[in-house]
Amino acid sequence: MLIGYARVSTREQDPAYQRAQLEQAGCERIYIETASGAQRDRPQLAEALQYAREGDVLVLPRLDRLARSLRQLLDTVEDLDARGVGLRSLAESIDTTSAGGRLVFQVFGALAEFERELIRERTTAGLDYARSQGRIGGRPRVMDDKTIEQARTLLAHSSLPVTEIARRVGVSRAALYRAFPGGRSAVAVHDSR
Repeated sequence: MLIGYARVSTREQDPAYQRAQLEQAGCERIYIETASGAQRDRPQLAEALQYAREGDVLVLPRLDRLARSLRQLLDTVEDLDARGVGLRSLAESIDTTSAGGRLVFQVFGALAEFERELIRERTTAGLDYARSQGRIGGRPRVMDDKTIEQARTLLAHSSLPVTEIARRVGVSRAALYRAFPGGRSAVAVHDSR
């Protein structure tokens, strides 16, 4: 069975042309969505994907109606393929039920993997360069050594509540507990050694 899916981004746009393309392609069931491509929650698409059974083909006027990014497109095609459902795009003349269509998507997948690997390599190179320049990534420490010592002294030698100690040293309670997991008991164990 050919299942059509069309999408327009706004209510002002008319999906009639896309519907006509899908009807001309022989789609027996057509789902039409009014939603931005960036929107993740697309109920009509979800319904079309759920309706599709092994041997069916999801037909699109254009690939960009299905997904906003190459990764999203590949994930959807992989899911359809695993369920034995084909994908056909009318504008791009791609049909995953044919050997040529499968080849095109394998090339897309290889390009997406190549892009991810390049991003990973550039990120690693940037981090290595920053380290060589003495910069360390991550969030800056909230408590320096002096603040930690002040907090340790107050925890060990006062009866002030932890909230008040945190306020006095200028950090949040959470930051204080990150520095001293266990609060006073952690300081008592540390001081007794």
